[in-house]
Amino acid sequence: MSSTDTFTVMTVCLGNICRSPMAASVLRHKAAAAGLTDLVAVESTGTGGWHVGEGADARAQTTLRANGYDASHTARQFRRDEARHVDLLLAMDTANLESLRRVLGPDPRVRMFRSFDPALARLTPPDPRLDVPDPYYGGNDGFRQVLAMVERAADGLVAHLRATVPDAGN
Repeated sequence: MSSTDTFTVMTVCLGNICRSPMAASVLRHKAAAAGLTDLVAVESTGTGGWHVGEGADARAQTTLRANGYDASHTARQFRRDEARHVDLLLAMDTANLESLRRVLGPDPRVRMFRSFDPALARLTPPDPRLDVPDPYYGGNDGFRQVLAMVERAADGLVAHLRATVPDAGN
């Protein structure tokens, strides 16, 4: 675990306005429902800096709110120095995974977000089925599809956290 008493999970996509904020919101919600609020912190960043300081994409916000999730978010860019306090870095697609590996080297904390979806757990990167597609250039359906993907993976991730984070299984 990181130097604090919380296990820190960071979701990472490209611009930090669609996929990773959606995944972070869903994971926070599901972790809270599982009683992990005091044990698990969830952060979200992007590998690019185009949207730093902006909120999540309006379509992401609408999709999250329509499904009972918090849509508050401020985009930021991943910095190597902040990885020190992160216990698990979850890339939303293979390109994000490779970006993190270029910065951090081979690091067991770097994984694919969808690798926690029980139906995909046997897959290994760079299998494209582990990618959460970027909905930015599409319509609302893409955001709904992303939400469904991250909900399934978040369920598996919460189960993983309950099994691995100290005091989480109580």
